[in-house]
Amino acid sequence: MPPPVFRFAPSPNGYLHLGHAFSAMLNFDLARESGGRFLLRIEDIDPTRCRVEFEEAIDQDLAWLGLSWEKPVRHQSEHFAEYRAALEKLIALGLIYPAFESRAEITRLIKQNEAETLWPRDPDGAPLYPGTARALGLGERERLLRSGAPYALRLDMAAACARAGELSWRECGEGPQGESGMVAARPEAWGDVIIARKETPASYHLAVVVDDALQGVTDVVRGQDLFWSTSVHRLLQQLLGLPPPVYRHHRLIRDAAGQKLSKSTEATGLRELRAGGATPAEIRRRVGPA
Repeated sequence: MPPPVFRFAPSPNGYLHLGHAFSAMLNFDLARESGGRFLLRIEDIDPTRCRVEFEEAIDQDLAWLGLSWEKPVRHQSEHFAEYRAALEKLIALGLIYPAFESRAEITRLIKQNEAETLWPRDPDGAPLYPGTARALGLGERERLLRSGAPYALRLDMAAACARAGELSWRECGEGPQGESGMVAARPEAWGDVIIARKETPASYHLAVVVDDALQGVTDVVRGQDLFWSTSVHRLLQQLLGLPPPVYRHHRLIRDAAGQKLSKSTEATGLRELRAGGATPAEIRRRVGPA
C-alpha cells in the first residue's frame, strides 16, 4: 500500500499567521508519524492578489518552523490547462451555465425579494445565488458572450445533485457540531456555486479537487471553516470521477475576541513573531495540541 499523502496549500496573498502554522505543523506531524509524504502547494490562481514576496515568506516561515516538503512545489498558476479540462467535462455533462449579473445586481435582486421572505443562506451565511441566469435562452446567452460581457460559470446544483446521487465523506476530525465518521454531504445547501469566471480558469472548489487528485493526496487536513465546503468537493469528485480523500477538519486558532485568525483582519504574522524573538517551540505551545 502506498504511503499516505498530506498537503498544506496556502495562497501567497498575505503573510502566514498562527492558524496557518497550526495547520501546516499538523499536516507535517501526521505525515511523519504515518510514514507518509508532506507536500506544499501554492494556490496562486488569482494573479491580482498573489505576490512573489508572500510566497518567499511562506517558504521562510515554514522552514523556520522546522518543516520540510517535497520538491518541486505545485503552483496552480502553472496548471490552468488541467482545470480547463475538468471544466470542459462538466460543460459536456450540461451542468455549467454562464451568469452575467454583477455582484451589485445580485445583491439588489436579493434585497428586493427579501422584502417578502427571508432569502436562503449558504453554510457560511452568504445569500444563495437566485439562479436567474438559468432561464436565459440560448440566443441571449450567445449574444452576451459575443458582447464580451463579464460572466461567472456556475454549477447547476439541482442537475448536478440529481446526477451524482447521495454522497458522503469519511471525517476523521470533527465538524462544527461534532460531526465525525461518515458524514452525509449536502452540496445543495450552497446553491449554484461558481466553478470558474471569464478571466479565471477555476474557482477554489474546482482547483482544489483537481489538485488533490493529480497529486495523489489521500488525507486532507484543514480548518473547520471548510467543513461544509467538503460537500461541494465530494460532488465535484463524483462528477469528474476523482478519488475522494479522507478528511480531517481541525479546530481554528482564534484571537482574544474569539474570532478566527485571518489575513484580511491583519492577524499577527509568523514573521513578526519571529522578529520579536519567538521560537518554533513557543509557536507550538501557543497553538496547542491537535
